[in-house]
Amino acid sequence: MKKIYSLVLLIALGSSIKAQTLINRNTDIDRMVKAVNQDSLKSYISKMVTFGTRSTISDIKSKTKGIGAARNWVVGKFNQFAKQGDGRLTAFLDTVTLKADGKRVDKPILLGNAVAILKGTDANDKRVYVVSGHLDSRVTDVMNRTSDAPGANDDGSGVAGVIEAARIMSQYKFPSTIIFVAVSGEEQSLLGSGFMAIKAKKEGWNIDAMLNNDMIGSNNSSETQIIDNTKLRVFSEGLPSFELEKNAKSIRQFGLENDGKSRQLARYVKEIGERYVDQLEVKLIYRNDRFLRGGDHTPFVDNGFTAVRITEMNENFDHQHQDLRTENGIKYGDLQEFMDFEYLRKNTAVNISVLANLAKAASEPTEVKVDVKNLSNSTFLSWKAPVNGTAKGYYVLMRETSSSVWQKKFFTNATELRLPYSKDNYLFAVQSVGKEDNESLPVVPGIGR
Repeated sequence: MKKIYSLVLLIALGSSIKAQTLINRNTDIDRMVKAVNQDSLKSYISKMVTFGTRSTISDIKSKTKGIGAARNWVVGKFNQFAKQGDGRLTAFLDTVTLKADGKRVDKPILLGNAVAILKGTDANDKRVYVVSGHLDSRVTDVMNRTSDAPGANDDGSGVAGVIEAARIMSQYKFPSTIIFVAVSGEEQSLLGSGFMAIKAKKEGWNIDAMLNNDMIGSNNSSETQIIDNTKLRVFSEGLPSFELEKNAKSIRQFGLENDGKSRQLARYVKEIGERYVDQLEVKLIYRNDRFLRGGDHTPFVDNGFTAVRITEMNENFDHQHQDLRTENGIKYGDLQEFMDFEYLRKNTAVNISVLANLAKAASEPTEVKVDVKNLSNSTFLSWKAPVNGTAKGYYVLMRETSSSVWQKKFFTNATELRLPYSKDNYLFAVQSVGKEDNESLPVVPGIGR
């Protein structure tokens, strides 16, 4: 079993040791995290900026300028990484012709997503994990297809993180499949991610989790002038967008307004990300996206998939959706000089740690139930083994209903557990624990008798 053990000492009053917490890091995942390279990330950003604009409605014929050249370059990078593996990584440009919509597409376009698929080693494991960033960029006028729009941070940073994840993770084997994608059309109303999400639903992809990275490379804010590269936001929906009416009654009855699948994924990102990445706190934001705004995870949650948005803590609107200019001594525009590549390194590492932990883990336990046959001040939970992979045991998670994160984890190698805590006062979930201690996503119990 591959493990790294490190002791974190919690010191109070400057001298007395109050507690010791054991952090268990998988050796392979720790190695992947440490392989994330600032210079590599910077080189990807530098290249993307050279395409001038990457507007979705820009030129697709030029080999050096516009969205066409940019997406072909990303596919080329993926193919370069494919050569270092054993044929499991394949890359292609996934295209669809879209008609003018009278809104943000003024004439027919050939939309293209740059995709790389790292095929899982277990033919029976159909789970898929998706990590994305959006390749397109824009200036103030979203219909401006010619002016330079560097898009260094929005969203060159997310795409750079995806490319770096592909570079590193393609050197390892995982039972389940990972898809790396640089989508187009985000600024034109989530067109590329919408195309992919609808295709995934139609073709029955078993997407277990989707991580959308949009602006993960800037550490400072406009107006408030906050500078901080130690915090990262994860946005997640609470009530499910998909089939809410069908599930609303049980959600209200069991008090699960804060326990949708995307919310569980967000908690997972926080726990695993903070486990592997030092000097970074993952902040859970309890809404699907920023106020009245959207991102590429939204079409996935709208189609019933589990998805979250990962984004920097403080946005700088001087460097977002701006024409390149200087006014009153302020330099506007999404330029590379305003980025923090150490921050981008850490945020990329969060993605890799979460993806690797999920892809290595056994799948979720099945038929998870909480017994309600009798009134009791204890809670009895039962479940069955996962469909994919081998579970050496399980974690039963517990938290107070007012807590944003799981507070206790109880390990058992059985498929049932009774706890001396009332289901009236606490919420519970169950995770599979694989042979290398990698955890599945948590499953909230249904009703059993």
